[in-house]
Amino acid sequence: MLWIAVCDDEVIECCRMAQKIKEIMQEMKMPCVVRQFYSGRELIASPDSFDIIFLDIIMRGPDGMETARLFREKAFDKILIFMSSSREYVFDAYDVEAFQYLLKPVQEKKLKKVLQKAAGKAEKRPQEYIIVSRERQKRKLFLDDIFYVEIRGRVIDVHGADSIFTYYEQIGTLENMLRGKGFFRCHKSYLVNLRHVDGYSRQEAILDNGEKVMIAKRRYEEFCREILGHMRDNGGIG
Repeated sequence: MLWIAVCDDEVIECCRMAQKIKEIMQEMKMPCVVRQFYSGRELIASPDSFDIIFLDIIMRGPDGMETARLFREKAFDKILIFMSSSREYVFDAYDVEAFQYLLKPVQEKKLKKVLQKAAGKAEKRPQEYIIVSRERQKRKLFLDDIFYVEIRGRVIDVHGADSIFTYYEQIGTLENMLRGKGFFRCHKSYLVNLRHVDGYSRQEAILDNGEKVMIAKRRYEEFCREILGHMRDNGGIG
């Protein structure tokens, strides 16, 4: 699953571009999460790790170029795509190794072509996965695609964006596989992928697909430490 950010301080323009990207990615049958940001500061503070970033250049606060430079300092491999109504920043884009420079208003045909290339490049990167067995067959489960894991005795339900994969495994074995990979056992019945946590209360974690996962009372403090540590490691807080 690809993670895409759209950053533009013009709210209507940002929403319009995000919607266009979602529609094109659906046409291409490529699962994705598209997040909207209305300032470079907001984008930089996000705990999420994006594969493709669409950046408006002329913004209040840190502009698109400064935002891109800050991103390059902590994550050089991100695919940066600039958007601007002016051609004057084209050569500046080379300094931060931008993947593409789109002129506003962005034509849908051009956007689709750029998305196809960017998605192809992003998907070539190695993704972490675990290998599980079901009915004597091995299967890869990519960690980014797992929202949470539900445990029912020896039955494991792996919840993804639009499907559930069920197999048999001892929970201890699965926990060992996922140790140090951004997952937390927030309840005796759940392992949650911290990357997909969008918010939380004392009782539950709220995921970015709208689902909720219970947090056991005795595990709440440790969960807070883990989620804050995850955010810190991914540039969310100083």
